Amino acid sequence: MKVTIEVPDDLYRKVKAKSALLGKPVREVTVELYRRWIEGPEAAPAPAGTDWLDEFRKLQVPADGAGPTARDILEAGRKRLERGGQ
Repeated sequence: MKVTIEVPDDLYRKVKAKSALLGKPVREVTVELYRRWIEGPEAAPAPAGTDWLDEFRKLQVPADGAGPTARDILEAGRKRLERGGQ
């Protein structure tokens, strides 16, 4: 089956150059990539919402003698506003 797709010029130039170095036509490389994509394992789902941020925070290491974090300052400001700006 013949298919027409739009590929950014810079990407196509890189694909064509690498294909030439490997001695393969672009068509062969394209078919190979499609096959690998179809047969390959599914990608892991992206973490929902802010789950990624919670995981990232577990890796956080506080600096010695550091003051409040930006998050601490924001939370304090929110609490102050909730109390009526006091």
